[in-house]
Amino acid sequence: MNGDTTRDALQRPRDRRRSAPAAPDAHPAPSSNGRVRRRGPVRVLGTVLVVPAIIGTVAIPAYAMMPGVEDHASSASYSLTQSEAQDLVVPGLVNQATVAADSYEVTTKEEIDRAAREAEEAQQAAWAAELASRAGNGDYAVYTVKAEGDDYPWWDQLPDDYGGGLSPLRYYYRECVDFVAWRLNRDAGVTSAPWKWDWSNLASGSAYVWADEWAAKGWPTSSTPVVGAVAWFPYNHVAYVQSINGDGSVNIEEYNQNSDHSYHRRTIPAGEALYLYPPA
Repeated sequence: MNGDTTRDALQRPRDRRRSAPAAPDAHPAPSSNGRVRRRGPVRVLGTVLVVPAIIGTVAIPAYAMMPGVEDHASSASYSLTQSEAQDLVVPGLVNQATVAADSYEVTTKEEIDRAAREAEEAQQAAWAAELASRAGNGDYAVYTVKAEGDDYPWWDQLPDDYGGGLSPLRYYYRECVDFVAWRLNRDAGVTSAPWKWDWSNLASGSAYVWADEWAAKGWPTSSTPVVGAVAWFPYNHVAYVQSINGDGSVNIEEYNQNSDHSYHRRTIPAGEALYLYPPA
């Protein structure tokens, strides 16, 4: 055996120990070049630490340390109370406010009637005050006092100027036309319904057109007065001829001669009016 052979023999056992393969992994992973890549202990340790951390982040609510709060509290609570959240201040008066349920009141018929009477009395008082302030000739019907010689049955009703309505003769209360229509019915012997004369068959509500309507119906008119005739004035007024004096002057009765809705008696020259004779 030469020297080379002896040296090879001595080195061969050492080489076999150096090249002895380690225990293979249970599942060796091949590398891109076909070689098997083994997982080292550092990689395994990293996997053990990272995976639980990911699970905890997703599944467990976040908590943060809040000033003035013991231990930990939800970070959501922190964001609502500390992170520029809008505060809602409730005044102390709210706690003292009483709670009331919705309610409604029912007005009874008696209350409605009382209110209507009070309104009518107020209108009557206003009319009486205005009447007292007026001046003129003739007899005035003062509120609650009927003038002497006045037999008009609705003397105390509110006139149209103060919210009054129509009389049974269908003219406005206390107007000249309503008073004359009443007198024509009275002279015909009718003092209650059914009336002989009213707005529908006598003349319109405007005294100004009575003369034309009289002529249109063929009823006589004249410049000569007769008792019971209608004295017609071109300034939109009518009156009732009560009597004729020896000198030819005419005594008339009327309502609302000077827009005061009251009863008057006057004496006028015969030529001052046109006379509409009573219709048959």
